[in-house]
Amino acid sequence: MEEYIVSARKYRPMSFDTVVGQQALTTTLKNAVKSGKLAHAYLFCGPRGVGKTTCARIFAKAINCQSPTADGEACGQCESCQAFNEQRSFNIFELDAASNNSVEHIKTLMEQTRIPPQVGKYKVFIIDEVHMLSTAAFNAFLKTLEEPPAHVIFILATTEKHKILPTILSRCQIYDFERMTVRDTIAHLKNVARQEGITYEDEALAVIAEKADGGMRDALSIFDQAVSFCQGNITYQKVIEDLNVLDAENYFQIVDLAVANKAMDIMLLLNSVINKGFDGGLLVQGLAKHVRNVLMAKDPQTLPLLEVSDQQRQRYQEQAKKCPVPFLYKALQLMNQCDINYRQSSNKRLLVELTLIEIAQITQPDDAPGSGRQPRRLKSLFKQLMQQPQPKHAVRQVAAAEPVASTPHKEDAPKSTSPQSASPKNVRSRQLVSSITNSWDVLRGKLKNKSTSLTPGDNPTSSASEGNRAFTQEDLQIEWLSMCNRMPQQLSGIATRMKNMNPVITELPAIEVTVDNQLALEQMEQIKGSIVSTLKRDLQNAAITLTLRVAEQKKGERILSRREQYEQMAKENPSIGKLRDLLDLNLA
Repeated sequence: MEEYIVSARKYRPMSFDTVVGQQALTTTLKNAVKSGKLAHAYLFCGPRGVGKTTCARIFAKAINCQSPTADGEACGQCESCQAFNEQRSFNIFELDAASNNSVEHIKTLMEQTRIPPQVGKYKVFIIDEVHMLSTAAFNAFLKTLEEPPAHVIFILATTEKHKILPTILSRCQIYDFERMTVRDTIAHLKNVARQEGITYEDEALAVIAEKADGGMRDALSIFDQAVSFCQGNITYQKVIEDLNVLDAENYFQIVDLAVANKAMDIMLLLNSVINKGFDGGLLVQGLAKHVRNVLMAKDPQTLPLLEVSDQQRQRYQEQAKKCPVPFLYKALQLMNQCDINYRQSSNKRLLVELTLIEIAQITQPDDAPGSGRQPRRLKSLFKQLMQQPQPKHAVRQVAAAEPVASTPHKEDAPKSTSPQSASPKNVRSRQLVSSITNSWDVLRGKLKNKSTSLTPGDNPTSSASEGNRAFTQEDLQIEWLSMCNRMPQQLSGIATRMKNMNPVITELPAIEVTVDNQLALEQMEQIKGSIVSTLKRDLQNAAITLTLRVAEQKKGERILSRREQYEQMAKENPSIGKLRDLLDLNLA
């Protein structure tokens, strides 16, 4: 029985012309051989399985060829070429730096460089995985690499160029090998399949090429595995079964269902995929790549970026016609966010399901029944309410609504209500929500329009003419809080205290503020002029006066802060706390 040789070794290139996917690089090396302008050190770097060591051997063979061809290839007939093919050449040495990375190994190698070649012109030393050398070995190698004998050429190969010392890099000609394209990989696999007498489907070879991720050696290894499984007839279904690859048809179906807003059908498809043993994160990653390909197929200019078979490219173009560009952008954004959060998620399947449901709702109208987009519409509704101009008396509605804010106890509530008629509890809740919304709108508008900061000694002037407009207690409290929020950093301490103070209208427009202690009184006296000027401007009343006094210290009594006032109200009326949670409000 003939000895079996794996395809990666059996079909290893023996000349520059048979190297796949590195045309620019091999042309440069051939020109160097033709012209005789050879450097003393070369560095071949790139990902695994793209031909670094293979090109190093071909180059070493061409350098010592006694009669190279006109285009710089080795003749393959001379004594030097024959010795290389039979692995008995004394002019070409290979060293695996992964297992020979000590100083002693490098010193032994350096001693061999002193002996000139007996046949041929050069001694070529190929050091594979050179980044595995220790720092001491690099330093021992550095002097010889800087000034090698005239008959010595070094060819270094590595997959991790960043680990090599800069002093080594600066003494080498650096060649960066590229990853194999899917198209080049498919073409090479077809050539191998024809020589082996194996039948194949183009889509099956495309799956193998994508799985190889740019490495030809990996592609040939996967090819051998597929041949063993398929028994000489490589089909798409058998390949995806053998390699445990998710069928691309699932991705096409998910996108079609998402455009048609069929979220439930997508859930059934996801369930069948997970039942086959595939991970939800793998589905999201594959779907993201698929949507990216659909996006590239939208424009003829980006169509060459698709590294797929011709048949698959045609399917992408057909699906791209059905998918709006905004849908593809949003879908990619959602899947990217899902991929980021997938590892940290405690319920990974739910995360994937929510992501797919959101994708299925991208093109769905907001008013569609069962669209599941009510939260977005609610957010838009509140945004519109905030942007609408509110009447000045809107704030006063809060006070009017407060008496009806308290809800009856359960035992006082009616036992049954008609579905068609609203209960008094619901009416009061809506009134309270409306009042708080109006109050928040006014406060938001006022805070937004205030851009000045209060500093000691300031006398802000009103942009509008100051009059004697009447103002309410609610107006005063809103402007007081707005002023405290705009105070500069150096007054942050007194500003925090002022937020907890309650300014009171004693006799319009006279205002009185009660402070906790003498220290706070002294601090506020220093900025009293600025406070009065700010209130005159914001409340549009030039006759405002401000009186500061220290609170009477009564045993067992103290002034409650705004937070304590809220907590007391929430304790007496639990519906206030429920309303705060319902509206997701934060206490200022």
